[in-house]
Amino acid sequence: MSLKFPVMSLGNWLIIWNCVLILAQILILRKDFKLYQLLQIPLSFLFGWFTDLGMMGVSVIPLNGYFMQILMLVIGIIVLAFGISLSVIANVIMNSGEALVKAISDKSHLEFGYVKVGFDVFCVISAVVLSLIFFNGEIVGTREGTIISALCTGFVIKIITKFLRKPVEKIILHNL
Repeated sequence: MSLKFPVMSLGNWLIIWNCVLILAQILILRKDFKLYQLLQIPLSFLFGWFTDLGMMGVSVIPLNGYFMQILMLVIGIIVLAFGISLSVIANVIMNSGEALVKAISDKSHLEFGYVKVGFDVFCVISAVVLSLIFFNGEIVGTREGTIISALCTGFVIKIITKFLRKPVEKIILHNL
């Protein structure tokens, strides 16, 4: 959307998308949606603003060659999965995308990692469809890195969560 309507940055579009995801959580969880979960709204604004800041920051990193691009993708997936795993284990306010996945996972009794993959694939398909519509049948802004990230992040979360759950829960219980 930011490529088609550049008057708004990627971060601003993410703020809007995250607010839509919060509404989806409310519809899915209904009475189980807790008032404190509205803290996702300010978190969505921070996420959007930091996305724009991060985009500026990483734009100066020289990625000489395809191998370096794939290496950065793998590092990004691992860092993202680590952060999401910690927030899921600790059961704290999380970004609205992960919170929606958790809501679907909780209601359907499916494992978080699998639901995350499904949600990410849905987002990629949506991006491709929007691209085809807005760019006269051309796919813009979505390439193999997006697809790899969508297919792998949930599984990496599952692996990291398996190793981190007991130590993190022990730390949390120890500090209560």
